[in-house]
Amino acid sequence: MASSSPPALLRLLTYCRADWGLMTRAALCSVLNKLFDLAPPALIGLAVDVVVNQDNSTLGRLGFGAVPNQLAALVLLSVVIWGLESVFEYAYEWYWRNLAQNIQHHLRLDAYDHLQGLELSYFEERSTGGLLSILNDDVNQLERFLDGGANEILQVLTTVVIIGGAFFALTPGIAWMALLPIPFILVGSVAFQALLAPRYAQVRERVSLLNSRLANNLSGILTIKSFVTEAEELERLRQDSQAYRASNQKAIALSAAFVPLIRIVILAGFTAILYFGGLDTVAGKLAVGSYSTLVFLTQRLLWPLTGLGKTLDLYQRAMASTRRVMGLLDTPVAAPTGSQILRKVKGEIIFKDVCFSYPNRTPVLTNLSLTIPAGKTTAIVGSTGSGKSTLVKLLLRLYEIQSGAILLDDQDLRDLNLAALRRQIGLVSQDVFLFHGTVRENIAYGSPGATLAEIEQAAQIAEAQDFIDQLPQGYDTIVGERGQKLSGGQRQRLAIARAILKNPPILILDEATSAVDNETEAAIVRSLEKITQNRTTIAIAHRLSTIRNADQIYVLERGQIVEAGTHEALLALEGVYQALWQVQTGRRWSFKG
Repeated sequence: MASSSPPALLRLLTYCRADWGLMTRAALCSVLNKLFDLAPPALIGLAVDVVVNQDNSTLGRLGFGAVPNQLAALVLLSVVIWGLESVFEYAYEWYWRNLAQNIQHHLRLDAYDHLQGLELSYFEERSTGGLLSILNDDVNQLERFLDGGANEILQVLTTVVIIGGAFFALTPGIAWMALLPIPFILVGSVAFQALLAPRYAQVRERVSLLNSRLANNLSGILTIKSFVTEAEELERLRQDSQAYRASNQKAIALSAAFVPLIRIVILAGFTAILYFGGLDTVAGKLAVGSYSTLVFLTQRLLWPLTGLGKTLDLYQRAMASTRRVMGLLDTPVAAPTGSQILRKVKGEIIFKDVCFSYPNRTPVLTNLSLTIPAGKTTAIVGSTGSGKSTLVKLLLRLYEIQSGAILLDDQDLRDLNLAALRRQIGLVSQDVFLFHGTVRENIAYGSPGATLAEIEQAAQIAEAQDFIDQLPQGYDTIVGERGQKLSGGQRQRLAIARAILKNPPILILDEATSAVDNETEAAIVRSLEKITQNRTTIAIAHRLSTIRNADQIYVLERGQIVEAGTHEALLALEGVYQALWQVQTGRRWSFKG
């Protein structure tokens, strides 16, 4: 984070303004609890005064009568004080913990919501494990601090103010001796914060890398097993874990030294009160009860400051995590949504002089222009890397074009509401993603109000009904993470059923049959013939046999349209398309295009 950015604590307080009421109640209960917690030393001093001075004690002079009555009054007062202390302890625990849960809940949701709005390039440049570390571990660090650290800081401040005031009221001559260590402790705390901050920032980075390694390996467990690289991956994990441990050890080495150093400073203040206060008591300048109170209060004043080490540790971890979460929230959205909503989409799409390149890479599309008629099937073919799938991403506005325009029914996509635009488009990708849930839930994904009858109808059109009937629980069968319990063809048919159920005016088929066998391909092609009728369909294809009946075929090479026409017309040109066709039909083994 830049040095000109607001401090992490200020950012956090600004973010939590909706919970300021709850925060105020929590802080008030913390202060009141500490007030009643500090009362017992005063009661002990009064009890000692009653025993030593009897009827001439402070309570006796206040009219409480004989010694038994004075002691009874102290017992009653003790019950009230201990009771109120317990009440406010429960209250502050309840308030702080619920505040922590509220902030954690809202921060995680806001961070995830913002993350969903970022362009694909943001995800391509970062690991899933690193993002999970921010959404989970960093948010949890903040919860840990609010659960206990914030209360500790408030109670220490309350202790200093109340006991400091009591010292100056009872013994103004020697009160400074007890308070003298406090400035040194506070200055030392600030210095430790400055030293700990970069160390805990490194800890957060290390844990992010560790989470990335774990998430990546768990996702690629099949590859790891097939290449027998378990030992190598374990060694890589050991190195990442060792780096995380080493960064923690550096932070611990500094934070662990905090409490011993504070104790030395505290000892000076405690012994000063013990010695000089004792001399004043012997000399008759200070009552025995007051001296007892001072000794107890000195311990109550200074000893809690040793807890600043743990609190400071929690604080620095929380602030390091806050910077990372706020950094995510500060990431600008490259593809802001427009305001216009097309009420009825015909489906005509026009690319006008579109130029696009991925970050730090050569241009993928250069002055590309093409028209996709409404209600027709348009195919786009070309060699690997020619820019076919990029067209799909631009149409969904997963990336922003550098120049030119993409029009839908004569409306620039940048002027359209992003969510409304994507609702008009159904995508069947070669990389089918199924969620860990039932077959029914995956087909109905994006159509939450669909009935079982509608889901079954979509499955039948997608020719998925037969294999679904053979599953152990039919539509209620769990497909596993990413649909790993199903074959590639089965996953593809569920993806098609999902698009059919959505019933969009525009359908995009991005290499929908590239990873299936011939029998499955034939079944998918039959289902696609049904669902592409009277619908704008864009078919990105590698297997030319699946798009030979398209109304228009564009051949894309190096980001430009080099040929266009029907299947028969393109074959007659004897150009790039014919060469592709001959390779796939076995008439030629290679081609130059």
